[in-house]
Amino acid sequence: MIITNHGKQFFKIQQGDTVIAINPISKDSKEFNKVKFGSNIVLVTTNHPDFNGIENATYGDNEPFVVEGPGEYEISDIFITGFETKSVIDGKEYYNTVYKIRFEEMVIVFCGNISSDLDPKIKEQIVEPDLLFVPINGNNTIDPVKAHKLANSLEAKAVVPMDFDKANLAQFLKESGENVEPTEKATLKKKDFAEMKGNVIVLK
Repeated sequence: MIITNHGKQFFKIQQGDTVIAINPISKDSKEFNKVKFGSNIVLVTTNHPDFNGIENATYGDNEPFVVEGPGEYEISDIFITGFETKSVIDGKEYYNTVYKIRFEEMVIVFCGNISSDLDPKIKEQIVEPDLLFVPINGNNTIDPVKAHKLANSLEAKAVVPMDFDKANLAQFLKESGENVEPTEKATLKKKDFAEMKGNVIVLK
């Protein structure tokens, strides 16, 4: 599994020939650069231009399977469950979807633009993920301290902080007791997670 970050919460996860795009940045985003590549599956957590750029995860005649909300989905042996939460962006309330993705014996949880701690009922269904993506900017999302507490409560084996600047990344690493350098991409296999316990992976 190869993971790359394309800005904000826009991630590309590739496993073999399968490409999953999460929260692609829309051409209508006022703040962030746009990156375009083809994908098989697109997950959108929040219907906002910073997260819903499906057109930027579509290339040529290949139309991806698009998931934009809560529910259960199965696409080519990839199982996705979406859980509804709330989000606040610039003072406006949105719906946000937390996704649990299962494939190749790995479990990924992508929190999206969460603005508060998760409901205990949701936590019960996403506990002990191999990989947790959690926002840490503390502006429109939870802050580094709450993000670290959430990762601990879920007992995530590895954590990818997202949507950060230098200050809140430094705070998150301090809370986590880690000193890791950002990397261009992460390459992970199921066996790698066996040795991990809350390890932080920072993607540029």
